[in-house]
Amino acid sequence: MPDDHHKSCENPLWPCAMTGAVACLAGFEDVAVVIHGSSGCYFYPASLIEAPIHGTFLVENEVIFGTEPRLAEVIEELEGQYSRIAVVNTCVPAVMGEDISGLARDGRVFIVDSPGFLGNLETGYHRALAEIAPEVDHDATGVNIDGICRTDPFHRGNTLEARRLLNLAGATVATTFCLDHYTATRRSAPLTVGTNPDLASGVGRWCGSLLGLDAIAGTFEALAVVVDGIDTRPIMEEVAWADARIRKACDKYLRRFDPPRVAIFSGRSYAEFAARMLKQYLDADITHIAARNDADTPAVDFSVIYDMIRDDEPDLILGSSYEQILADDAAFVGLTPPIRDRVLLHSRAVAGIEGTLWLMDEVLNACTNRGRRIRDENMP
Repeated sequence: MPDDHHKSCENPLWPCAMTGAVACLAGFEDVAVVIHGSSGCYFYPASLIEAPIHGTFLVENEVIFGTEPRLAEVIEELEGQYSRIAVVNTCVPAVMGEDISGLARDGRVFIVDSPGFLGNLETGYHRALAEIAPEVDHDATGVNIDGICRTDPFHRGNTLEARRLLNLAGATVATTFCLDHYTATRRSAPLTVGTNPDLASGVGRWCGSLLGLDAIAGTFEALAVVVDGIDTRPIMEEVAWADARIRKACDKYLRRFDPPRVAIFSGRSYAEFAARMLKQYLDADITHIAARNDADTPAVDFSVIYDMIRDDEPDLILGSSYEQILADDAAFVGLTPPIRDRVLLHSRAVAGIEGTLWLMDEVLNACTNRGRRIRDENMP
């Protein structure tokens, strides 16, 4: 087969389908997640997810003589500790063609066949969610939240902010996909709002996104039409308050500096949200929106990203630590995993009103610091 028929997965800039499946399942507190593969397949998602996960840590003999006994041993060790166990298959057992479905039983142990070569993080996330098969209870009250993924540095902040906004409007929170208990997936509400449309659950009726002030206003207007007791007034007041604060800060910035040239590297939904905000408030020139998860031309080639940054010389880069390495003199805001070399203890949000304010805080501070540095360097 010609070489160009092969798709390289060496040091990917975006996690694979296996990692996406693990991230989805690890969001359910009462589910033990077992990565059925080598130690490398375990440690990569473990470094991103920061949640308890387990592995079979396959070695050469097990690959040669069969991996099922090792998997059965790990499952047996975990059965007394967890009510449910999810096994995520990886590339080596999948290529071997070994049938491990016989280990699934009684809805307590289920197998998610999501080897990395199937696709990207989103593919695996949705594959795992399909295996869980959430059930909608049409009598359930509240609103589901989706788009939460444990590889996302903002997942906890997004969850807290989405819950805050729903409570502010008088709504209750139903199931959070995926940061909840497994039992919550058996009684999901018929309505859902999202923090990241790239990871929309497909559960219930979609009422809108929480990425950006306009989207938030539209989402709560849609909820008010179908949910009795929703009060949009406090949401609209807070949206107007945030908009005024952002405009004031951005006007002050633009009196001192030119609009920035910006390159954005992230998932499609986060990237488009950031581009909208920067165009609207800073009249930014967006040189690239390079989405990691585009189906046709995903921005996962380090050399291509290097060329984009070198050719366009942006003033500001939004992306991951990979782009930060290439940023040179540009200001940088971490929007995309992995974000290394810094402590991230606070539950930062990208979604919701607080998420919009956080993004503009980071952008304005990064660009202002760069502008001051350049000004000082040019002073005689």
